[in-house]
Amino acid sequence: MKKSSRLIALVLTLFIVATSAILDLPLDDDDDLVLYYYRKSCPKLEKIIHNKVSTWMKNDYSIGPALMRLHFHDCSVRGCDASILLDYPGSERVANASKSLRGFELIDEIKAEVEKVCPKTVSCADILTAAARDATVLAGGPFWSVPYGRKDGRVSIAKEADQYVPMGREKITDLVEFYQSKGLNIVDMVVLSGAHTIGRSTCGSIQYRLFNYEGTGKPDPSINPKYLNYLKRKCRWASEYVDLDAETPKKFDVQYFKNLQNKMGLLKSDQLLYSDSRTKPLVDALGSQNFLFRHQFAASMVKLGNIQDYLSADDGEIRVKCSKVNPSY
Repeated sequence: MKKSSRLIALVLTLFIVATSAILDLPLDDDDDLVLYYYRKSCPKLEKIIHNKVSTWMKNDYSIGPALMRLHFHDCSVRGCDASILLDYPGSERVANASKSLRGFELIDEIKAEVEKVCPKTVSCADILTAAARDATVLAGGPFWSVPYGRKDGRVSIAKEADQYVPMGREKITDLVEFYQSKGLNIVDMVVLSGAHTIGRSTCGSIQYRLFNYEGTGKPDPSINPKYLNYLKRKCRWASEYVDLDAETPKKFDVQYFKNLQNKMGLLKSDQLLYSDSRTKPLVDALGSQNFLFRHQFAASMVKLGNIQDYLSADDGEIRVKCSKVNPSY
């Protein structure tokens, strides 16, 4: 086991060297997204976003992981086009998969401030992507340079969110196929799952594991008994929230992976990462290599933010208000 973990760690080390250019250099000229896209058109953009996210997180730390989750949900459906922010009947925002999403008001506040200094210039998709990065940094995670130039989509469908967004019950094969469909690999999948080092989940998402797993009338046998008792005390009501990482819930670290080793994964799909032969060595390696986790998390977040399923540079728009498509004249 130790030999396998060391081998995986070596592979990951070589992998992050190969991906380090993603974090430090502009993308190719023919790519839709480029670093420093707003250097001339909106030079104060990143300062505005950072200050707003920082202010909100000082008042409510949980808004940080909420922004990261909001970004993930957005990119999971139609790519990173801010379709999750559109607010109308039947949009992604009202999907069952989106019920516990937060951070919309903060993004609206940032957009309003940006519009004052750079009107009709910065997309909501770019704002959400940068806000997720700053939330990660302010939570103690790594920094990465965000490539910009996304356009805002005009379509948002609730059924697509419920169909595509992972909800924590998926099998590993299903998750691998989902990530591959977005241009991400199994390393990205495991590393991005590490975002659960911070944040919370509703108890309603995991109560089936505590009391009636797969119709047995018994708890999920893969849960650590002490952790099971803890969750039963915490989750008397479905509406309650519970930390994704019970050990260091407000610290961006590798404890999430160590929790999986100790059968303390909150979501079923998290714990399955340690029972599947394709992902278990990655969990072991990341759990013992903080540098690997931080560096690869940054690289994988860049890849996540670059997903553009439907939009190119010639499609979409720059919304004036993130919750509404621009009016047609």
